[in-house]
Amino acid sequence: MIQRNKKEFYLDRDISWMYFNHRILQEAKRGDIPLMERMSFLGIYSNNLDEFFRVRMAYLNRIADSTKKRNSLEVRNAKDTIRKIVDLYEEYSQEYTNCIKEIHKRLEDENIFVISDSQLTDDKKDFIYRYYRENLNGFITPVLLSAIKTFEAEADKNIFLAVKMKCSVPRIAYDYAYIELPVDLCGRFVRLPDSEGKSYIMYLDDVVRICLPLVFQGQGYDEFEAYAFKFTKDAEMEIDKDPRNGKLQKIVKGIKSRKHGEPLRIVHDAEMPKDLLNRVLSKLELDSWNTHMKSGRYQNHRDLMNFPDCGRTDLKYEPYKPILKKDLAGPDSILSKIQERDRFIHVPYHSFDSFIRVLQEASSNKLVSEIKITLYRLASVSKVIRALIAAARNGKKVTVVIELMARFDEVSNINWSKLMQDAGINVVFGVDGLKVHSKITYIKMKRGGDIACISTGNFHEGNARIYTDCILMTAHHNIVREISKVFDFIEKPYAPVKFNELLVSPNDMKSKFIKLINNEIKNKNAGKPAYIKIKINHITDRSIIDKVYEASRNGVNVQLLVRGNCSIITDIDNVSENIRIVGIIDRFLEHSRIFIFANGGDEKYFMGSADWMPRNLYNRIEVVTPVYDKAIQGELKRIVEYGLRDNMQGRIIDGSGLNLMNKGIDDVPFRSQEALYKDYLSENI
Repeated sequence: MIQRNKKEFYLDRDISWMYFNHRILQEAKRGDIPLMERMSFLGIYSNNLDEFFRVRMAYLNRIADSTKKRNSLEVRNAKDTIRKIVDLYEEYSQEYTNCIKEIHKRLEDENIFVISDSQLTDDKKDFIYRYYRENLNGFITPVLLSAIKTFEAEADKNIFLAVKMKCSVPRIAYDYAYIELPVDLCGRFVRLPDSEGKSYIMYLDDVVRICLPLVFQGQGYDEFEAYAFKFTKDAEMEIDKDPRNGKLQKIVKGIKSRKHGEPLRIVHDAEMPKDLLNRVLSKLELDSWNTHMKSGRYQNHRDLMNFPDCGRTDLKYEPYKPILKKDLAGPDSILSKIQERDRFIHVPYHSFDSFIRVLQEASSNKLVSEIKITLYRLASVSKVIRALIAAARNGKKVTVVIELMARFDEVSNINWSKLMQDAGINVVFGVDGLKVHSKITYIKMKRGGDIACISTGNFHEGNARIYTDCILMTAHHNIVREISKVFDFIEKPYAPVKFNELLVSPNDMKSKFIKLINNEIKNKNAGKPAYIKIKINHITDRSIIDKVYEASRNGVNVQLLVRGNCSIITDIDNVSENIRIVGIIDRFLEHSRIFIFANGGDEKYFMGSADWMPRNLYNRIEVVTPVYDKAIQGELKRIVEYGLRDNMQGRIIDGSGLNLMNKGIDDVPFRSQEALYKDYLSENI
């Protein structure tokens, strides 16, 4: 056991996040994973880091820079956390560099070559020049560094080339410029013609480097150097507090303020000459707490998620085709089937089309009078929206609660809101001061038998292909009635409301979870069955953690599946020796939240949208529902227990950051996602 002081009982959430992201990098380093999947993990790792710096590091920087609390404990802790993060960042960056070099070597063994501008033959150079004229000309627009004061107008999702130019005759001083690479329009990678069974790929960066004489033609420059860099801005929005402006107006203004956020990190080619680097840095105005990182030739590795596969499907996972559950298929009314008994799907193993079918049938069914739904994030082409618009056109009363503060999806949600309003849908923009994060649908029937759908994740077709989420479809009277009351609460947040079945935040979710844990402690001390099995994304709320520690001290067996942030530290004497935590990184992103309590032998099951974080318990409207159907309870238990057993993709989460592989319950190799898919296939015959 590990001996610690009480102050060491909690791992900082941001340090735990760095440990989580490192698990993704560790997957990329595994030689037993297909090469293209390893590339994708590198892209995910990089993309996660960018968002982390835009949000969490920005938050820590604001605290560290606070003049009002200069010597406060909060400021000292923030500075200490920043130092730890930077140290981990540097350590992991070296691992990342070594990993991508090794993957490139493995790609060459498969006759796939990532080549630079210095490796071009004459015929390949001719192809690049043609490619530039036909695809890039007009999209490459250099800006002189001397012409701007800052990079305030530039979006930090982009990748840039810093360019140093000069004329040899007549000899003049250097000029300096930068170029935003048009990745959104042209992609990050250019595939060159195959030759002798070999495939060749170039970064767009190198294509532009080769073509700099064309970019600057007619300007007299004949010598060029170009080096990649990217920067990260504070993504916090400044929300207008003027009461005369509506929520939509405030969010629109806030999005504009994010564009001009303070830069807080730059990553650049370590070979960039000092004179050029100094000019770039002068346009960023970084302060002492910001991160200035030297790196390799290429930045914005998130693009590796879209690395060309060159037709080599053997270097990727064989896809799992979503299963259309037979009990939800066929010509019979799916609404009637839900009224008969509770139904359940687990995406992406099961097809999300079953939920779409619920909305489509409700949109035209003459017995349906009203549809209400909460939407947090939406697919770019949304069947959900199409069904809701059809319902409105069919005379149904449709209410959509859309969360405008869904980070980085605000613009998309605003556009969808306008489209729905034009179709006659009542669009509600949530509650001031509370994000609506619950994932619920309510369908009102004219002759009774109302229906509710409660999900652990967004009603989003894209997410449903890569996120594991559970959707409960039920006509259970008490649950459905309370789902309707959640919508009433959202539309009239100051009206008193009490929930007996549902766990709803910020009302009483935390107190009900505390009560459930206390019940396990009581049962353990009474000699009754007592255990807690939970699958969740994040656990950082200290009061909940203290209660979990109390359960452990009293001998309650606590087994947790935690994907991301986890502030619990296991193996502390007389504190957490009865807690075991596993985290899974695999082909699908683990996203469902499932809660199982022994309850003295009569198990209680819950599922919903909430993690155990302060934001979920206090600052969001979240919904967790009980699950009463025995077959669905068995399914939830299988999901959790398979995850805890996973010894191929599961890693031990103990607060150390080592991320050692989970030993599971035996020595037989077991991969939970693969096992679940095989089970679902066999059960659907």
